[in-house]
Amino acid sequence: MWCVPHPEKPNHTLVLLDTEGLGDVEKGDNNNDTQIFALAILLSSTFVYNTMNKIDQRAIDLLYYVTELSNLLRTVSSPDLDKVEDAADFMSCCPDLVWTLRDFYLSLEVDGQLITADDYLEISLRPKQGTDQSLQNFNLPRLCIQKFFPVKKCFIFDSPTHRKKLAQLETLHNEELDPDFVQQVADFCYYILHYSNIKTLSGGIQVNGPQLKKLVLTYVSAISSGDLPCMENAVLALAQTKNSAAVKKAIAHYDQQMGQKLKLPTDTLQELLDLHRASEKEAIEVFMKNSFKDVDQKFQKELETLLKAKQDDLCKQNLEASSDRCSALLQDIFGHLEEDVKRGIYSKPGGHRLFIQKTEELKAKYYQEPRKGIQAEETLRKYLQSKESASDAILQTDLALTKREKEMEEARKKAEAAKARAQKLKNIERQNQLMMEQRERLRQEQVRQMEVNRANYLAQQQRALELRLQEEAAKQEERIQAERRRLQNEIQQLRNATPPDETCILL
Repeated sequence: MWCVPHPEKPNHTLVLLDTEGLGDVEKGDNNNDTQIFALAILLSSTFVYNTMNKIDQRAIDLLYYVTELSNLLRTVSSPDLDKVEDAADFMSCCPDLVWTLRDFYLSLEVDGQLITADDYLEISLRPKQGTDQSLQNFNLPRLCIQKFFPVKKCFIFDSPTHRKKLAQLETLHNEELDPDFVQQVADFCYYILHYSNIKTLSGGIQVNGPQLKKLVLTYVSAISSGDLPCMENAVLALAQTKNSAAVKKAIAHYDQQMGQKLKLPTDTLQELLDLHRASEKEAIEVFMKNSFKDVDQKFQKELETLLKAKQDDLCKQNLEASSDRCSALLQDIFGHLEEDVKRGIYSKPGGHRLFIQKTEELKAKYYQEPRKGIQAEETLRKYLQSKESASDAILQTDLALTKREKEMEEARKKAEAAKARAQKLKNIERQNQLMMEQRERLRQEQVRQMEVNRANYLAQQQRALELRLQEEAAKQEERIQAERRRLQNEIQQLRNATPPDETCILL
């Protein structure tokens, strides 16, 4: 650690922390390296991550592990020092990331287009699209780094000098170094001196010397207490934390989806299973998106076991909801029938037939009710089975009353038959009497008609005789007249034939 007056900002102290090279084979203690790494991140306002050649997956994973450990260290430390209350507060407490790449040998070019070092860093930390486990493992470190370091900068450095001179690098003057390297170092120093912010705690508290001391003691105490996992167990610890949280998040998503979509009871078991499978699929996708290095799919299997238990519990709830719903419906629909049975409405001849008829009508009404669930038939069967004794009692009463009624009916029918026979005989006698009277009336009518006919006939004969006599008299008169005319004609002829001087002889 070096503390020097800030060359560009008066009344400010520039504190330089050097981790002295992580992964030193002479140390042989990865746990110590990781703890120093995490401590440097928490104490810095600008964190310089120095790697060789290019940005690769190993460098990204290491930075990710340490940022996660830094979060853990922040959590187990005194909350008064660095408590983050919201996202904006969290971002103000996180250091800026400056990723430096020594002996960079790649071309800053993508699809034939030149890019900047910052573009290269952004592309390297860009997540890929997809939901399978390999992509989740690829994306998780990048997403966490982007979240932990809101401000990111990248510098690349060419080799400072010829390979043969690298051994004397510390004694070489600037003019003996590669000019590009010198300019790159100058740009880096300018950025650090002009853009590095004051170390700030939650609530906008700027860190001074005593506060920096307190931060160091707090974090070192947390490290010494053994609350941080060692490097060998870091991946397992992170996986345990991440995957446990992913399981809880997936279960919460499943509960939310089923709570919104599932309405108990369901009409069929398949409806419930379809909703379960859809929500289960989404829950697994949530888990896959948030999980990390789920070795042997241990946590995914745990999630599947929990989801299976959820399914079984929902199936049980569905059965109970269906039974409760159907029982309430049956009580509401058949309640009046039960009251009628108690009042003896069906205790009469033919009552059992009416009872069965009414029961079938109410069953049809029950079937028409929606959303009874999968216990509809079973609940109805049990209900009807519980009422079989009442049905049997109605049947026995019906049979007893029906037998007595039949006997009374037979006696009534016999009496009615005798009465009918007597009435029939009476009717026959009456008919015979009417027939005799009818015949007498017909005979008298015939006699009267014959007399009328005879009178009419005589009148007709008389009129015909008179007509013939009149006709004969007319004809006789006509003959007489004709004869008279003939005689007159002869006389006239004779007169005409006699000479005038002849004597008229009178005959």
